[in-house]
Amino acid sequence: MLEPPPLPVPHSDDEPDSATDEEPDLGSVEEHKSVILHLLQQLKLGMDLTRVVLPTFILEKRSLLERFADSMLHPDMFLRPADMPDPESRMVAVLEWYLTSFHAGRKGALAKKPYNPLIGETFHCSWNLGGGGENRLVYTAEQVSHHPPVTAFYLECPQKQVWLNSSIYTKSKFMGMSIGVNMVGRMQLHLMRHDEVYNMQLPSAYARSILTVPWVELGDKVTISCPKSRYSAAVVFHTKPFYGGRLHRVSAEVRNPASSVVCRVSGEWSGQLEFDYPALGVKKVLDVAQLPVTPKRVRPKQLQRPYESRRIWGAVTDALRSGDIGRATEEKRKLEDVQRCCEKYRKDRNLPFPVKYFVRDDEGGWIFRRTLEKDQADTMA
Repeated sequence: MLEPPPLPVPHSDDEPDSATDEEPDLGSVEEHKSVILHLLQQLKLGMDLTRVVLPTFILEKRSLLERFADSMLHPDMFLRPADMPDPESRMVAVLEWYLTSFHAGRKGALAKKPYNPLIGETFHCSWNLGGGGENRLVYTAEQVSHHPPVTAFYLECPQKQVWLNSSIYTKSKFMGMSIGVNMVGRMQLHLMRHDEVYNMQLPSAYARSILTVPWVELGDKVTISCPKSRYSAAVVFHTKPFYGGRLHRVSAEVRNPASSVVCRVSGEWSGQLEFDYPALGVKKVLDVAQLPVTPKRVRPKQLQRPYESRRIWGAVTDALRSGDIGRATEEKRKLEDVQRCCEKYRKDRNLPFPVKYFVRDDEGGWIFRRTLEKDQADTMA
Protein backbone atom coordinates (compact mmCIF):
# COMPACT_ATOMS: atom_id res chain seq x y z
CA MET A 1 0.00 0.00 0.00
CA LEU A 2 1.28 3.48 -0.78
CA GLU A 3 2.71 5.47 2.11
CA PRO A 4 0.85 8.74 2.76
CA PRO A 5 2.73 11.98 2.11
CA PRO A 6 4.03 14.02 5.05
CA LEU A 7 1.31 15.61 7.14
CA PRO A 8 0.73 19.29 6.35
CA VAL A 9 2.35 21.92 8.53
CA PRO A 10 2.27 25.72 8.34
CA HIS A 11 4.58 26.67 5.47
CA SER A 12 6.97 29.61 5.54
CA ASP A 13 5.89 30.54 2.01
CA ASP A 14 2.19 30.85 2.89
CA GLU A 15 0.87 34.21 1.77
CA PRO A 16 -2.39 36.07 2.47
CA ASP A 17 -5.14 34.81 0.23
CA SER A 18 -5.80 36.98 -2.79
CA ALA A 19 -7.95 34.60 -4.81
CA THR A 20 -11.37 36.08 -5.49
CA ASP A 21 -14.40 34.82 -7.28
CA GLU A 22 -15.49 37.76 -9.38
CA GLU A 23 -19.21 38.13 -10.07
CA PRO A 24 -20.10 37.64 -13.73
CA ASP A 25 -22.39 40.26 -15.16
CA LEU A 26 -26.00 39.18 -15.30
CA GLY A 27 -25.98 39.50 -19.06
CA SER A 28 -23.69 36.47 -19.33
CA VAL A 29 -26.16 34.46 -17.25
CA GLU A 30 -28.99 35.50 -19.57
CA GLU A 31 -26.98 34.38 -22.59
CA HIS A 32 -26.78 30.85 -21.15
CA LYS A 33 -30.40 30.69 -20.04
CA SER A 34 -31.23 28.39 -22.93
CA VAL A 35 -28.59 25.93 -21.68
CA ILE A 36 -30.23 25.86 -18.24
CA LEU A 37 -33.67 25.38 -19.83
CA HIS A 38 -32.35 22.48 -21.89
CA LEU A 39 -30.90 20.89 -18.76
CA LEU A 40 -34.13 21.34 -16.78
CA GLN A 41 -36.10 19.57 -19.50
CA GLN A 42 -34.06 16.42 -18.78
CA LEU A 43 -34.70 16.46 -15.03
CA LYS A 44 -37.56 15.16 -12.92
CA LEU A 45 -38.76 16.41 -9.55
CA GLY A 46 -36.81 14.80 -6.74
CA MET A 47 -34.07 13.53 -9.08
CA ASP A 48 -30.64 13.04 -7.47
CA LEU A 49 -28.23 15.48 -9.13
CA THR A 50 -25.03 13.86 -7.83
CA ARG A 51 -24.04 12.58 -11.28
CA VAL A 52 -25.66 15.28 -13.40
CA VAL A 53 -23.10 17.36 -15.28
CA LEU A 54 -23.99 21.03 -14.80
CA PRO A 55 -22.96 23.78 -17.24
CA THR A 56 -19.42 25.06 -16.68
CA PHE A 57 -20.43 28.72 -16.67
CA ILE A 58 -22.25 28.40 -13.31
CA LEU A 59 -19.10 27.20 -11.52
CA GLU A 60 -17.55 29.27 -8.76
CA LYS A 61 -13.87 29.07 -9.79
CA ARG A 62 -12.83 27.16 -6.70
CA SER A 63 -13.28 23.75 -5.14
CA LEU A 64 -15.77 22.68 -2.47
CA LEU A 65 -12.71 21.78 -0.35
CA GLU A 66 -11.82 25.46 -0.21
CA ARG A 67 -15.43 26.55 0.27
CA PHE A 68 -15.61 24.67 3.60
CA ALA A 69 -12.68 26.79 4.86
CA ASP A 70 -14.94 29.87 4.72
CA SER A 71 -16.34 28.88 8.12
CA MET A 72 -13.06 30.18 9.61
CA LEU A 73 -13.37 33.77 8.44
CA HIS A 74 -13.46 34.65 12.17
CA PRO A 75 -10.94 32.23 13.75
CA ASP A 76 -11.02 34.09 17.06
CA MET A 77 -14.73 33.19 17.35
CA PHE A 78 -13.90 29.53 16.65
CA LEU A 79 -11.24 29.41 19.38
CA ARG A 80 -13.00 31.52 22.03
CA PRO A 81 -14.96 28.62 23.61
CA ALA A 82 -11.67 27.14 24.86
CA ASP A 83 -11.19 30.20 27.11
CA MET A 84 -14.69 30.23 28.61
CA PRO A 85 -14.86 29.35 32.34
CA ASP A 86 -17.93 27.07 32.52
CA PRO A 87 -19.98 24.66 30.35
CA GLU A 88 -22.81 27.13 29.79
CA SER A 89 -20.60 29.92 28.47
CA ARG A 90 -18.70 27.44 26.33
CA MET A 91 -21.89 26.15 24.69
CA VAL A 92 -23.05 29.71 23.99
CA ALA A 93 -19.63 30.56 22.54
CA VAL A 94 -19.74 27.47 20.29
CA LEU A 95 -23.19 28.55 19.10
CA GLU A 96 -21.92 32.09 18.40
CA TRP A 97 -19.15 30.74 16.19
CA TYR A 98 -21.52 28.32 14.45
CA LEU A 99 -24.09 31.03 13.61
CA THR A 100 -21.42 33.45 12.35
CA SER A 101 -19.70 30.86 10.14
CA PHE A 102 -22.16 30.88 7.21
CA HIS A 103 -22.19 34.44 5.90
CA ALA A 104 -18.75 34.37 4.28
CA GLY A 105 -19.45 31.76 1.58
CA ARG A 106 -19.27 34.25 -1.28
CA LYS A 107 -19.34 37.96 -1.87
CA GLY A 108 -22.28 39.16 -3.88
CA ALA A 109 -25.81 37.91 -4.38
CA LEU A 110 -25.39 35.53 -7.32
CA ALA A 111 -25.29 31.85 -6.35
CA LYS A 112 -22.53 29.77 -7.92
CA LYS A 113 -21.51 26.14 -7.55
CA PRO A 114 -17.96 25.19 -6.47
CA TYR A 115 -16.07 22.49 -8.33
CA ASN A 116 -16.92 18.93 -7.34
CA PRO A 117 -13.60 17.78 -5.83
CA LEU A 118 -11.74 14.93 -7.50
CA ILE A 119 -10.94 11.94 -5.32
CA GLY A 120 -7.53 12.48 -3.73
CA GLU A 121 -7.73 16.26 -4.17
CA THR A 122 -6.58 18.25 -1.13
CA PHE A 123 -6.65 21.85 0.06
CA HIS A 124 -4.48 23.37 2.78
CA CYS A 125 -4.48 26.80 4.40
CA SER A 126 -3.88 28.49 7.75
CA TRP A 127 -4.74 31.61 9.72
CA ASN A 128 -2.22 33.67 11.70
CA LEU A 129 -3.59 34.38 15.18
CA GLY A 130 -0.94 36.79 16.46
CA GLY A 131 1.75 36.12 19.01
CA GLY A 132 4.32 34.96 16.45
CA GLY A 133 4.33 32.65 13.45
CA GLU A 134 3.80 29.52 15.57
CA ASN A 135 0.34 30.64 16.76
CA ARG A 136 -1.79 29.36 13.89
CA LEU A 137 -5.00 27.60 13.03
CA VAL A 138 -4.31 25.00 10.32
CA TYR A 139 -6.84 23.49 7.88
CA THR A 140 -6.51 20.29 5.85
CA ALA A 141 -9.24 19.00 3.52
CA GLU A 142 -9.30 15.94 1.29
CA GLN A 143 -11.81 14.29 -1.03
CA VAL A 144 -11.75 10.79 0.43
CA SER A 145 -14.49 9.14 -1.66
CA HIS A 146 -16.03 9.57 -5.10
CA HIS A 147 -19.27 7.57 -4.72
CA PRO A 148 -20.64 8.88 -2.44
CA PRO A 149 -18.69 12.15 -2.78
CA VAL A 150 -17.27 12.53 0.75
CA THR A 151 -15.20 15.54 1.82
CA ALA A 152 -13.22 15.28 5.06
CA PHE A 153 -11.61 18.28 6.71
CA TYR A 154 -9.65 18.93 9.88
CA LEU A 155 -8.68 22.06 11.83
CA GLU A 156 -6.29 22.33 14.74
CA CYS A 157 -4.77 24.99 16.99
CA PRO A 158 -2.21 23.43 19.36
CA GLN A 159 -1.87 26.64 21.37
CA LYS A 160 -5.55 26.50 22.36
CA GLN A 161 -5.73 22.68 22.40
CA VAL A 162 -8.68 22.81 19.98
CA TRP A 163 -9.40 20.63 16.97
CA LEU A 164 -12.36 19.97 14.71
CA ASN A 165 -12.94 16.97 12.44
CA SER A 166 -15.67 16.59 9.84
CA SER A 167 -16.66 14.27 7.03
CA ILE A 168 -19.56 15.41 4.85
CA TYR A 169 -21.14 14.32 1.62
CA THR A 170 -23.71 16.30 -0.33
CA LYS A 171 -26.98 14.98 -1.76
CA SER A 172 -28.52 17.28 -4.34
CA LYS A 173 -32.05 17.02 -5.72
CA PHE A 174 -34.05 18.90 -8.32
CA MET A 175 -37.07 20.78 -6.91
CA GLY A 176 -38.52 22.55 -9.94
CA MET A 177 -37.21 26.11 -9.83
CA SER A 178 -34.84 25.27 -6.98
CA ILE A 179 -32.04 22.84 -6.21
CA GLY A 180 -31.77 21.43 -2.69
CA VAL A 181 -28.46 20.29 -1.21
CA ASN A 182 -28.44 18.15 1.95
CA MET A 183 -25.22 17.97 3.97
CA VAL A 184 -24.96 14.40 5.27
CA GLY A 185 -22.44 13.77 8.03
CA ARG A 186 -21.21 15.46 11.17
CA MET A 187 -18.67 17.80 12.68
CA GLN A 188 -17.00 17.27 16.05
CA LEU A 189 -15.32 20.10 17.91
CA HIS A 190 -12.87 19.02 20.64
CA LEU A 191 -11.95 21.35 23.52
CA MET A 192 -9.13 19.30 25.02
CA ARG A 193 -8.53 21.52 28.07
CA HIS A 194 -12.08 20.77 29.21
CA ASP A 195 -12.30 17.21 27.84
CA GLU A 196 -15.43 18.25 25.92
CA VAL A 197 -16.67 17.21 22.48
CA TYR A 198 -19.39 19.17 20.65
CA ASN A 199 -21.36 17.27 18.00
CA MET A 200 -23.07 19.27 15.25
CA GLN A 201 -24.42 19.07 11.71
CA LEU A 202 -24.59 21.45 8.76
CA PRO A 203 -27.93 22.78 7.47
CA SER A 204 -29.35 22.10 4.02
CA ALA A 205 -28.88 24.74 1.33
CA TYR A 206 -31.25 25.74 -1.47
CA ALA A 207 -30.42 27.45 -4.75
CA ARG A 208 -33.51 29.49 -5.64
CA SER A 209 -34.62 31.23 -8.87
CA ILE A 210 -32.23 29.18 -10.99
CA LEU A 211 -33.66 30.58 -14.26
CA THR A 212 -33.19 34.24 -13.37
CA VAL A 213 -30.75 35.45 -10.69
CA PRO A 214 -29.93 32.39 -8.53
CA TRP A 215 -29.49 32.95 -4.81
CA VAL A 216 -28.89 30.67 -1.84
CA GLU A 217 -30.70 30.25 1.46
CA LEU A 218 -30.33 27.80 4.32
CA GLY A 219 -33.21 25.79 5.75
CA ASP A 220 -33.05 23.07 8.38
CA LYS A 221 -33.23 22.09 12.05
CA VAL A 222 -29.89 21.12 13.54
CA THR A 223 -28.55 20.45 17.02
CA ILE A 224 -25.30 21.08 18.84
CA SER A 225 -24.71 18.83 21.84
CA CYS A 226 -22.00 18.15 24.40
CA PRO A 227 -22.44 14.71 26.02
CA LYS A 228 -20.13 15.54 28.93
CA SER A 229 -21.78 18.78 30.08
CA ARG A 230 -25.25 17.77 28.78
CA TYR A 231 -25.77 21.28 27.42
CA SER A 232 -27.36 21.48 23.98
CA ALA A 233 -28.47 24.01 21.39
CA ALA A 234 -31.35 23.64 18.91
CA VAL A 235 -30.98 25.77 15.78
CA VAL A 236 -33.64 26.46 13.14
CA PHE A 237 -32.73 28.00 9.77
CA HIS A 238 -35.98 29.45 8.40
CA THR A 239 -36.63 29.50 4.66
CA LYS A 240 -38.36 32.56 3.27
CA PRO A 241 -42.15 32.26 2.89
CA PHE A 242 -43.51 32.49 -0.67
CA TYR A 243 -45.07 35.86 0.14
CA GLY A 244 -43.41 38.36 2.47
CA GLY A 245 -41.04 37.46 5.25
CA ARG A 246 -37.34 38.13 5.73
CA LEU A 247 -34.40 36.34 4.19
CA HIS A 248 -31.86 34.24 6.10
CA ARG A 249 -33.71 34.13 9.42
CA VAL A 250 -32.40 31.88 12.16
CA SER A 251 -33.47 31.12 15.72
CA ALA A 252 -31.86 29.04 18.45
CA GLU A 253 -32.17 27.97 22.08
CA VAL A 254 -29.49 26.80 24.49
CA ARG A 255 -30.66 24.43 27.22
CA ASN A 256 -28.90 23.30 30.39
CA PRO A 257 -28.90 19.71 31.77
CA ALA A 258 -32.23 20.44 33.48
CA SER A 259 -33.67 21.35 30.05
CA SER A 260 -34.18 24.99 31.04
CA VAL A 261 -33.56 27.64 28.37
CA VAL A 262 -30.53 29.72 29.30
CA CYS A 263 -30.16 31.64 26.02
CA ARG A 264 -32.36 32.43 23.01
CA VAL A 265 -31.10 33.73 19.67
CA SER A 266 -33.01 35.37 16.84
CA GLY A 267 -32.06 37.35 13.75
CA GLU A 268 -30.35 36.70 10.43
CA TRP A 269 -27.24 34.56 9.99
CA SER A 270 -26.17 37.05 7.31
CA GLY A 271 -26.73 40.14 9.49
CA GLN A 272 -27.61 40.87 13.12
CA LEU A 273 -28.14 38.23 15.80
CA GLU A 274 -29.74 39.01 19.16
CA PHE A 275 -28.76 36.88 22.16
CA ASP A 276 -31.28 36.96 25.03
CA TYR A 277 -30.48 35.52 28.48
CA PRO A 278 -33.93 35.30 30.15
CA ALA A 279 -32.73 34.41 33.67
CA LEU A 280 -30.32 37.35 33.72
CA GLY A 281 -32.51 39.85 31.87
CA VAL A 282 -29.57 40.58 29.59
CA LYS A 283 -29.49 40.96 25.79
CA LYS A 284 -26.68 41.54 23.34
CA VAL A 285 -26.54 42.04 19.57
CA LEU A 286 -23.91 40.52 17.32
CA ASP A 287 -23.51 42.01 13.82
CA VAL A 288 -21.61 39.58 11.57
CA ALA A 289 -20.61 42.42 9.24
CA GLN A 290 -18.73 44.10 12.11
CA LEU A 291 -16.71 41.06 13.18
CA PRO A 292 -12.95 41.22 12.57
CA VAL A 293 -11.85 39.19 9.55
CA THR A 294 -8.62 37.17 9.33
CA PRO A 295 -7.70 36.18 5.74
CA LYS A 296 -6.54 32.62 5.19
CA ARG A 297 -3.00 32.04 4.05
CA VAL A 298 -2.37 29.71 1.12
CA ARG A 299 0.85 28.58 -0.53
CA PRO A 300 1.40 30.09 -3.99
CA LYS A 301 0.07 27.76 -6.68
CA GLN A 302 3.56 27.05 -8.05
CA LEU A 303 4.61 25.65 -4.65
CA GLN A 304 1.58 23.39 -4.26
CA ARG A 305 1.56 19.66 -4.89
CA PRO A 306 -0.05 18.51 -8.17
CA TYR A 307 -3.19 17.23 -6.40
CA GLU A 308 -3.91 20.44 -4.43
CA SER A 309 -7.14 22.21 -5.38
CA ARG A 310 -5.92 25.45 -6.89
CA ARG A 311 -3.26 23.67 -8.92
CA ILE A 312 -5.33 20.75 -10.15
CA TRP A 313 -8.19 23.07 -11.22
CA GLY A 314 -5.84 25.83 -12.41
CA ALA A 315 -6.53 25.50 -16.13
CA VAL A 316 -10.31 25.48 -15.58
CA THR A 317 -10.11 28.52 -13.32
CA ASP A 318 -7.90 30.47 -15.74
CA ALA A 319 -10.29 29.75 -18.61
CA LEU A 320 -13.34 30.83 -16.60
CA ARG A 321 -11.63 34.06 -15.53
CA SER A 322 -10.83 34.87 -19.14
CA GLY A 323 -14.43 34.12 -20.17
CA ASP A 324 -13.46 31.15 -22.37
CA ILE A 325 -16.29 28.77 -21.45
CA GLY A 326 -15.42 26.29 -24.19
CA ARG A 327 -11.84 25.87 -22.97
CA ALA A 328 -13.02 25.65 -19.35
CA THR A 329 -15.45 22.88 -20.27
CA GLU A 330 -12.74 20.98 -22.15
CA GLU A 331 -10.22 21.27 -19.28
CA LYS A 332 -12.85 20.10 -16.81
CA ARG A 333 -13.68 17.14 -19.06
CA LYS A 334 -10.01 16.11 -19.18
CA LEU A 335 -9.80 16.00 -15.38
CA GLU A 336 -13.01 14.00 -15.09
CA ASP A 337 -11.90 11.56 -17.81
CA VAL A 338 -8.68 10.85 -15.91
CA GLN A 339 -10.67 10.32 -12.72
CA ARG A 340 -13.00 7.85 -14.46
CA CYS A 341 -10.08 5.90 -15.95
CA CYS A 342 -8.32 5.67 -12.60
CA GLU A 343 -11.54 4.61 -10.88
CA LYS A 344 -12.09 1.84 -13.47
CA TYR A 345 -8.49 0.65 -13.02
CA ARG A 346 -8.91 0.38 -9.25
CA LYS A 347 -12.30 -1.30 -9.56
CA ASP A 348 -11.02 -3.91 -12.03
CA ARG A 349 -8.16 -4.78 -9.67
CA ASN A 350 -10.12 -4.38 -6.42
CA LEU A 351 -7.72 -1.68 -5.20
CA PRO A 352 -8.80 0.86 -2.57
CA PHE A 353 -7.92 4.50 -3.13
CA PRO A 354 -4.88 5.44 -0.99
CA VAL A 355 -6.40 8.25 1.10
CA LYS A 356 -3.63 10.55 2.32
CA TYR A 357 -4.68 12.28 5.53
CA PHE A 358 -7.81 10.51 6.85
CA VAL A 359 -8.88 7.01 7.92
CA ARG A 360 -12.30 5.42 8.34
CA ASP A 361 -13.64 5.38 11.91
CA ASP A 362 -15.86 2.80 13.60
CA GLU A 363 -19.03 4.71 12.62
CA GLY A 364 -18.29 4.88 8.91
CA GLY A 365 -17.02 8.45 8.93
CA TRP A 366 -13.50 9.71 8.31
CA ILE A 367 -11.09 11.09 10.91
CA PHE A 368 -7.71 12.79 10.56
CA ARG A 369 -4.79 10.37 10.91
CA ARG A 370 -2.98 12.41 13.57
CA THR A 371 -5.28 14.54 15.65
CA LEU A 372 -3.86 16.60 18.50
CA GLU A 373 -5.01 13.97 20.95
CA LYS A 374 -3.14 11.21 19.16
CA ASP A 375 -0.02 13.35 18.79
CA GLN A 376 0.05 13.90 22.55
CA ALA A 377 -0.42 10.19 23.25
CA ASP A 378 2.50 9.38 20.93
CA THR A 379 4.70 11.95 22.66
CA MET A 380 3.94 10.61 26.14
CA ALA A 381 4.51 6.95 25.16
